[in-house]
Amino acid sequence: MKYDLFFKLAKEAGIEQAELRINQKREFSMSLFHGEMDKYEVNDGWSFFARGLIKGKMGSASISTWNKANAQYLVNEIVNNAKVIEDEDPAFIFEGSKKYHKVSTFNKELENVDLNKKIADLRELEQLIAKGDKRVIEVGGVAYVEHKGMTTLLNSKGLKLTRKTNYFFMYGQAVAKENDQVKSGFDMFFENNYSKLDVKALAKTIVEAATAQLGGEACKSGPYKVVLDRDVVASLLPAYISSADSEEVQKHTSLFIGKVGQKIASKKITIEDKPLAKTIFATYFDDEGVATYNKPIIKNGVLEGYLYNLTTAAKEGVQTTGNASGGAKMGVAPHFLVMKPGKSSKEDLFKTVGDGVYITEVSGLHAGLDARTGNFSLQASGFLIKDGKKDHPLDVITVSGNLLKLFEDILLVGNDSKLAQNAIETPSVLVKKLVVGGK
Repeated sequence: MKYDLFFKLAKEAGIEQAELRINQKREFSMSLFHGEMDKYEVNDGWSFFARGLIKGKMGSASISTWNKANAQYLVNEIVNNAKVIEDEDPAFIFEGSKKYHKVSTFNKELENVDLNKKIADLRELEQLIAKGDKRVIEVGGVAYVEHKGMTTLLNSKGLKLTRKTNYFFMYGQAVAKENDQVKSGFDMFFENNYSKLDVKALAKTIVEAATAQLGGEACKSGPYKVVLDRDVVASLLPAYISSADSEEVQKHTSLFIGKVGQKIASKKITIEDKPLAKTIFATYFDDEGVATYNKPIIKNGVLEGYLYNLTTAAKEGVQTTGNASGGAKMGVAPHFLVMKPGKSSKEDLFKTVGDGVYITEVSGLHAGLDARTGNFSLQASGFLIKDGKKDHPLDVITVSGNLLKLFEDILLVGNDSKLAQNAIETPSVLVKKLVVGGK
């Protein structure tokens, strides 16, 4: 293999153990604007992440092109980096798990779908958005993106692992106007089975996302019973679950410190990391080569445990959970977060609320959420809930609260789970109280 050169050079340089991770990807994208193709690109990309142990110190480096000179560069950088590392954290090159539960959701048929079919569907999407409602004044654009990737992990202990993935997404934007108010709406379809694409349904949701906001006004400020749409839950969940990251716990920046085995959320809440679920996010090994497995993080409101990589696990004398994530530097992350759905439809949630607010979108997470305390104040949009039904849209509002309190106060979980592009599957939820800022 051509990568044997790296391991040969590493050994000659005194690197005791070495690892090389090769990421290969091909991405095809195209977009239309006013019926004309305004973008058509095919991009091939490579990335190489190398790590090596010298006297217990882990050096690392990365490159984007493979050749003899760059292989030597990786080795030199590993040696130089290892010399300046001062922390005493244990470091490992992994020999491999005893057993791997291989799972693959790579869909060979996706590549066989005729290009003309994809272009025709994209044109149809644009036309359907434009004709979907008389208030639609512009199609902000429609696009199709297709991705294929392969990751190979090699190390000096003889480990060789490979995983492949592919997926596509098609999306569009509509701009609608009524009187002097202009609103835009966006939606996408995300899959690796092209036969599941329903262009008409996608166009309908895009048009509705824009037109449903027209006529909105701010509500009175105050505490409300709130239904959070599944997309909003998907936006908030990563920040919440980041407190289960053992690295954050060890740095004393987690909100879950010392709470394993304790009830930290509503008993309605079960959140799992499911890398072996048959989704496009499936992976049977983590970025250190450790076998992955499905595991609850929070079960019926109780914190089951933290997520670990080899280093954070060794610092606590426990086993890694197979959640290493990173490039040259290794961190910790869930692979595929799933919040277990309930039995209530969205209409059931509205009926239970009676009078309240339905939040469909939040923005400003980076600036509006304090990871140290869990407090947040976010720009939002949504609808008033009146007499148990979705009522008129709300405009220029904010929603405020605390992440820990929010998940403690969930009264009902919906049955409308949706797969999101950020490797999360969530349903809508009913929260006992959040502060909505308006008039």
